[in-house]
Amino acid sequence: MSRPHVLALVQAGGSGGRMDVLTRERAKPTLPFAGVHRLVDFPLSNLANSGIEEVWLSVQYLGAALGEQVSNGRPWDLDRNRGGLRLLMPERGTGSTDEEGFARGNADELYRIRDQIIANGPEQLVVCSADHVYRLDLGDVLGTHREAGAECTLVTATVPVPEAADHATVESGADGRVTGFAYKPEEPTTGTVAAEIFVYDPQVLVTVLEELHHELGADAPEGDSGLGDYGDHLLPRLVERGKVVAHPIGGYWKDLGQPHKYLAAHRDALTDDLGVLGDPDWPILGHHLQRPAARVRAGAEVADSLLSPGALVHGTVVRSVVGPGTVVEEGAVVRDSVLFEGTVVERGACIERSVVDRDCVVGAGSRVGSPDTDLDDPDAITLVGRASRIGAGAVVAGGARLEPGTTA
Repeated sequence: MSRPHVLALVQAGGSGGRMDVLTRERAKPTLPFAGVHRLVDFPLSNLANSGIEEVWLSVQYLGAALGEQVSNGRPWDLDRNRGGLRLLMPERGTGSTDEEGFARGNADELYRIRDQIIANGPEQLVVCSADHVYRLDLGDVLGTHREAGAECTLVTATVPVPEAADHATVESGADGRVTGFAYKPEEPTTGTVAAEIFVYDPQVLVTVLEELHHELGADAPEGDSGLGDYGDHLLPRLVERGKVVAHPIGGYWKDLGQPHKYLAAHRDALTDDLGVLGDPDWPILGHHLQRPAARVRAGAEVADSLLSPGALVHGTVVRSVVGPGTVVEEGAVVRDSVLFEGTVVERGACIERSVVDRDCVVGAGSRVGSPDTDLDDPDAITLVGRASRIGAGAVVAGGARLEPGTTA
């Protein structure tokens, strides 16, 4: 029997504004995770490991850098003449103003590329985001979708109820049919949320997108379809039709779209592979530069931490991630923090509850962040932008944001 034609779309998103200075000069999906991975590696690896061989990667922001990171799909065996990985860039001259250019949300983007989807002719369309860490066999989700005769199957995860306010909450019956859907409710009543991984019937999807545009487009600004994000109009309309089913992810899932969640996910991974990072039969693949092994010198102290290739530690590292080629000098202390590639922490410096971008210098005796930072507050995590220079003895307060190239 021939395999069903499945097309996957990875929505790589916009400017990632909630990550502030860390995404001034990079697309959010290229943010590193656990030292050696990039966020975009997770959806692409899950798709490839699930046997899905035709993947579109939609880029809206700093697309050239993202294209370089995915290396034409080579790490996932997606560099091929038929199918494989295709980059979708915003275009001009392809249609009306609400069909071309930059999307105004992930549902708006689906509307803009609907003709390309139909022309491709998939039996099912998988749509996922590029800023989550998880492991998922999409074959199981496709099986749920087909068995239920669904128009849409949405993957669900479980988070603490207060945190569900950042997501779309989902209620479903014993048969899996979705009976309730609320997008970013102010007072969520459940911790079951949409994990932003969907399987659609493409014909139904396009029909509903066009219906919604007909209803909403006239009142939308110039160049905007009016559809917004998936939770604004698309999923509520599909739920109303009665053929949306839920598929629980059943394992670790984390949205890394805010600084406190980004740091929390790293803390989760320090002593546990989360069922995501360490399975040789389900590898998280990506484009990695070769470096020598990390070195820990005499007198150093390292506890509950991840050291990336090329890292050199003379000082103290506790509950932290040290990026590739990053140096922690003698007497320096790094606690509860993530350091990106090629950063130097000089003698006697102290970094706490912070994220420090690549190619920074944290001067001798300086202080970055605070041990009293509330790890649940997205505005309290200290962020240091790329190639910043923090002078000897300087103090960068908890919650500070240093723009790329800052001298402090």
